[in-house]
Amino acid sequence: MTTIVDDFSLKLAERLRLERDSRGWSLSDLAERSGVAKATISKIERAEASPTAAILVRLSAAFGLTLAGLMLRAEGQPDRLSRIADQPVWRDPETGYVRRQVFGRPDHPVELVEVEMPAGQRVTLPKSSYAHIRQIVWVRRGSLVLSEGGDRYVLGAGDCLGFGAPADTTFANETSAPCEYVVALARG
Repeated sequence: MTTIVDDFSLKLAERLRLERDSRGWSLSDLAERSGVAKATISKIERAEASPTAAILVRLSAAFGLTLAGLMLRAEGQPDRLSRIADQPVWRDPETGYVRRQVFGRPDHPVELVEVEMPAGQRVTLPKSSYAHIRQIVWVRRGSLVLSEGGDRYVLGAGDCLGFGAPADTTFANETSAPCEYVVALARG
């Protein structure tokens, strides 16, 4: 999996630069639109630093994309069949959170993402990452605490939660065992 993650990280760095260049934005423009430091963006684009999930979400939102949409563009035009060996995998360097893009195509409204959240870790995503999408989270193994705006949900294996209106959202694994969950996203 390390090779896939490393290869995908290089594709992601290149895609970020291409997205910025295609809009005619400078590093300063993207920094202002995303709230991510210019120096950080520069290091990410040169593949000298690995972005966290929170930073990738901010950059994606600045481009008007979901995180999954950005990852799809980084990987290239996928086929209708998504074989596990071809699914992009990305690891958050800060938390060890592993994200697998199970299915997604630019011409299909639904995306599936599998996430493994290590024990004792959390990832907070800003409400801007939920604009123009609807999400459902289904816990497959372990326990996930999801805080959405002012609401807090403790989900166990088999539990499923549909997201409400866009709000800052924290995914947390407050246990001593890994948690695995699936996110279904629909654009529109």
